Amino acid sequence: MPDKVTALDVAERAGVSRSAVSRVFTPGASVSKRTADKVRQAADALGYRPNVLARSLITGRSRIIGLVVAYLENHFYPEAIERLSRKLQEQGYHVLVFLSSNSGEEADEVMEELLDYQVDGIIAASVGMSNDLTQRCEAAGIPIVLFNRAQDDDRLSSVTSDNYHGGRKLAEFLVAGGYTRIAHIAGWEGASTQRDREAGFVAGLNAAGQALYARGVSDFKFDQAKAVAREMFAGPDRPDAVFCANDHMAFAVMDVLRFELGLKVPGDVSVVGYDDVTLAAWPSYDLTTVRQPAGQMADATVEILMDRLNDPETKPRRVALDGPLVLRGSARIPKGWTS
Repeated sequence: MPDKVTALDVAERAGVSRSAVSRVFTPGASVSKRTADKVRQAADALGYRPNVLARSLITGRSRIIGLVVAYLENHFYPEAIERLSRKLQEQGYHVLVFLSSNSGEEADEVMEELLDYQVDGIIAASVGMSNDLTQRCEAAGIPIVLFNRAQDDDRLSSVTSDNYHGGRKLAEFLVAGGYTRIAHIAGWEGASTQRDREAGFVAGLNAAGQALYARGVSDFKFDQAKAVAREMFAGPDRPDAVFCANDHMAFAVMDVLRFELGLKVPGDVSVVGYDDVTLAAWPSYDLTTVRQPAGQMADATVEILMDRLNDPETKPRRVALDGPLVLRGSARIPKGWTS
């Protein structure tokens, strides 16, 4: 078996110092283009690959960010993970993805495992953290940013869309459309996103002199949303419009309305959602929804994380980004309304 090529071998072939080789393969390190070209040519010729784990022992940085996600069946999350990963890679970081549930106990177990991998930081996408684990991460100098979820903890930074005003926009839209029996199908009630979207939606209805006509809970799950829709719309006194707390549930509700109950959307019932995932624009659904600005959310998340990594004394931040109401064919569009 041939001897492993070392950084010293590359340095001798390129005619530079060993430290110059190290700088070339260290993201963000200062090195001239001429030196970098010589080192990379020598490395290619010798088949050299830098030992990332060994370098992390020297620098104290793994260049790995732990990304914890509660579920992937909602199309918003694969899209968001791709944006977050690309943004982190631009900063010279790699991403380690873990799946968790909304359960605090399981989330803590996953976070514990992440700490064993010596990650430099953690992004928790729709996953909560216990106070004890937050304290441990802070003590270890590992910054945490919550993505698409907020938590009542001043030590945690978070990035979300403006869920309250997004929900209110949907209520104002449906009221303007002349609907009077307006329902809501909620997601997981422990989520800040659900709480804020519903609060804004109810406030918008109340401002127009209306209240929720009906309400069901589906925990952001497709099959549960179908079951709620079957019950909510089976009788003669069904709602004439429904706000589903995300697009994933709205698709399930539309499938039940059209293919099981024989109702027309929007002729019999109008449906609106939240997220504006790619499928929302497909002709099969053509869903009116509030767009979560996933690109801006990813940019803000990585910016906050990098600030905390570069200066641990940086104060936590909470960012809520406005998302537009996207009008499509799943609900009657009031006269004069445009996206």
